[in-house]
Amino acid sequence: MQIILDIFNFIGEQLLSSYSLVLGLVALTGLLLLKKPATQVISGVIKTIVGVIIISSGAGVLVGGINPLTDIINHILGVQGVLPTNEAALPFALEKFGQIGSLVMVGGFVLNMILARLTKYKFIYLTGHIMLYVSLFVVIVLNATIGLEGWLLWLVGSIVMGLYFTLMPALNYPGTKAVTGGEKFSVGHTGDFSYWFSYEVGKLFKKNSRSAEEFKLPKSLSFFRDTTSSLALTLLPIFLILVLISWNYVATEVSGGTNPIMFAIISSLTFAAGMAIVLAGVRMMLGEIIPAFSGISEKLVPGAAPAFDCPVVFPYAPTALLFGFISMFIGMVIGTALQVVFKSPYIILPGIVPAFFAGGTSGIFGNAKGGWKGAVVGPFIMGLVMQIGTGLLIPFTGELFDKGATFGDPFYATVGLAFAKASDLVGKGGIIGYITLAAVVLLTVLVFILGKNYKHLDEPVEAN
Repeated sequence: MQIILDIFNFIGEQLLSSYSLVLGLVALTGLLLLKKPATQVISGVIKTIVGVIIISSGAGVLVGGINPLTDIINHILGVQGVLPTNEAALPFALEKFGQIGSLVMVGGFVLNMILARLTKYKFIYLTGHIMLYVSLFVVIVLNATIGLEGWLLWLVGSIVMGLYFTLMPALNYPGTKAVTGGEKFSVGHTGDFSYWFSYEVGKLFKKNSRSAEEFKLPKSLSFFRDTTSSLALTLLPIFLILVLISWNYVATEVSGGTNPIMFAIISSLTFAAGMAIVLAGVRMMLGEIIPAFSGISEKLVPGAAPAFDCPVVFPYAPTALLFGFISMFIGMVIGTALQVVFKSPYIILPGIVPAFFAGGTSGIFGNAKGGWKGAVVGPFIMGLVMQIGTGLLIPFTGELFDKGATFGDPFYATVGLAFAKASDLVGKGGIIGYITLAAVVLLTVLVFILGKNYKHLDEPVEAN
């Protein structure tokens, strides 16, 4: 029994938790099923893994360039808020729930494969680190609210994760098709609810808003059409304003001896450099993984589509990415200010990292149907929702709050909050608990019954 547990633990913590290895294995399997020559198999696997490593490295540079803003904002607001960033919550989650969380992730992935094979929701979730984050979140909530432990925690958690891995990419597939012009993949990331919301909100502006990518700039400002330049120049004023407001604090506590103005310039350029690295990795990874995945789709799960991390859509609308990022961040700042004014027991700091990845991607989805207005409105609303929803979620996450951090993405503040509240009602028992449990089961069954008519994989892209 222990050997089996060790094997599952190894698969969860060493293989599936590594995004690069997961996609490397996918590429290997797909290319072998397609009976490609050995040289092409080796090249495809290596380029896939290297592409993902480049993406991860770029994300690290991105985060390193933007993280100081959190400390500066905290200082300006005069609060000791909660940092809504997955990476900040991860150490505690792994220390206390690492093994069971990994097992839940493995169980959920297996169920995802089964559901993709047997139902119309033919999506296979391949974003390894997000799979681990959400699995840990679900385990923490189920333990804190219902008190589940051991094999029962694994069973319930695996079912929940299998449903998540299958249904959330299905929810976002129509939007992804509109963004990419019909590419057969979806997005697997915890900004998922915001992407869907922004895409739907964008439909309200369908006839009255041009695409963010169509903005005409004077020749003197043409460098803004370049993603790297526009990112650096967009972030620089934000950095400079915050640095000027808190000059002494930045000089003594944040910049490490660097002049605050120079620190602001270097930080904005570092962020832009990280973005350039991410995009290079995306291009390399997609160039190998999409052809290879067709082998799995044809042989193991006919008609299946992969769900990738959100940067895969960055190249399709870089201007909308900026609109969504800035818009969600403004919404977050206003949400935090409201929490301070109304003396909320939990002050959620504006999270630069989720604002960029989730907000930027939301802008791309909103732009696909609603042009620049869709790229702004949806992410802004979700920025407000994230701050409020994350604050409401904290009481359901047990000891995590004591660490000064929590999970931070739109999924946790919306669907995750609803899941936590339902789990809390079930945990309290009584007639309301039984009704809640029955309602959740009924809703899940209805989703799959109605899913018999789900045809988005075969439908043509809807014209804008």
